[in-house]
Amino acid sequence: MRLTQGTFSFLPDLTDAQIARQVQYALDQGWAVNIETTDDPHPRNTYWDLWGQPMFDVADAAGVMLELAECRKVFGERYIRLSAFDASHGWETIRLSFIVGRPAEEPGFHLVREEAEGRRLRYTTRSYATERPAGQRYG
Repeated sequence: MRLTQGTFSFLPDLTDAQIARQVQYALDQGWAVNIETTDDPHPRNTYWDLWGQPMFDVADAAGVMLELAECRKVFGERYIRLSAFDASHGWETIRLSFIVGRPAEEPGFHLVREEAEGRRLRYTTRSYATERPAGQRYG
């Protein structure tokens, strides 16, 4: 199973050169870039852990790529996402977001079916990774 979230989710994983080009595009637009990680990749989990501080004043993609390399060293077996924010309207708006790192094994999701009142059915998804405690889900 391959998790698909973000701008380039249905393409093969981007190479570092391709990531750097996307980062440079974001920086050229004046967008702030940040790097986030998680071990709970549920699609509704929007609160990933921030790596360092958002990079507001970086002008060259090389600086972001150095931070990404450090993040991969520490959290190589977690999901890593790069996001670019546009603050030109007076509030932060995500303009670009994509996964730049993932665990070697992606266990996928389980569909949970629940019967409710009136013969209604409710469906939810649960990540198989969450069967283990946080910090022990991969690796």
